[in-house]
Amino acid sequence: MPRIRVEWLEGRTQEQREELARRFTSAMVDVAGVQPEGVTVVFEEQALNLVMKGGVPWSQLKAKTPAKT
Repeated sequence: MPRIRVEWLEGRTQEQREELARRFTSAMVDVAGVQPEGVTVVFEEQALNLVMKGGVPWSQLKAKTPAKT
């Protein structure tokens, strides 16, 4: 059965993970015709200092980005 892997930076809430898992599962049911019980969603969260973009850690990039209001 389908296994969906989500790699993203740490900092999301449990509610966000659960909502995303529900939506992925629903899409697999609708598109692939599988049963919801057969869909597995795995979240792999990376620490901001372990992921680099352009050679700069995300922890530094995030610190330079203005906060959303």
